[in-house]
Amino acid sequence: MKYAAIDIGSNAVRLLILESKIISNNDFYFKKIGLTRVPIRLGDDVFVEKTISLKNLSKLTKALNAFKLIMEINEVDFFRACATSAMREAENSLEIKKHIQLKTGVNLEIISGKEEADIIFSNFHLTKLNPKHNYIYIDVGGGSTELSIIKNNKRIASKSFKIGSVRLLKNKVSNKIWPSINKWVEKQNVLNEKFTAIGTGGSITKIYNLSNNSIGKPLSIIALKKVLTLISSYDYEDRIKILGLKPDRADVIVPSGDIYTEVMNSFKAEQIIVPKVGLANGIIYNLFLDNEIN
Repeated sequence: MKYAAIDIGSNAVRLLILESKIISNNDFYFKKIGLTRVPIRLGDDVFVEKTISLKNLSKLTKALNAFKLIMEINEVDFFRACATSAMREAENSLEIKKHIQLKTGVNLEIISGKEEADIIFSNFHLTKLNPKHNYIYIDVGGGSTELSIIKNNKRIASKSFKIGSVRLLKNKVSNKIWPSINKWVEKQNVLNEKFTAIGTGGSITKIYNLSNNSIGKPLSIIALKKVLTLISSYDYEDRIKILGLKPDRADVIVPSGDIYTEVMNSFKAEQIIVPKVGLANGIIYNLFLDNEIN
């Protein structure tokens, strides 16, 4: 079967289409059919003006109508559309949701920070990792960062924090955020244990690609900081021309990277695994479980 996920984030809107391939009862994989990304930065509106502008609403409506056509052409069986941090905080989110339903027929779900963390964490089961190791799962978006602590192959705690790349760029991050993150970490009684980070999100994927690290190998925090230093040495235009970054990635990649390194420092994690999955993959995985496994 073919599944699609629409991820309406604070920095961009994405459509991911995957096809499930079942080999046996407990053995399956997903074949990528396509990924479409549209740079609609809802966070620019919400984190400053508290509402989504008519201009961005028009863009979002057009994008979702285009996504519907793409799904139809690819004969998608099931899909789900989820909106995250920017839409959660927009004072006109309910009006936006009604407008989208009326103009596109798409049922847009505005998911909580907890559900977002849960969906992202579900990707953990798709990543072959050592069950005896401790992991801190970090997903940095435009408006929020989701953290999950994994011990003995089980999640023991997770939380969504209001810090993201677009929010940092707009200087809309509270001074209380890092103390609250550190307090949460201390509460989990894990400070004396060794952790490896798992990083998801567009920026960490691009950082990983720029590092020239061997494919599939963890990236050291030293190498991560070196890439961030390299990127910071270029201005916005040269990040696009020389490093090949997309315009809407060039300005947020360093703030994103700083969040990953700070969280890694909090957990004394020396390496980060970058599996190149995210919220959209988690949405599809859960659709797959509901329709083919359960």
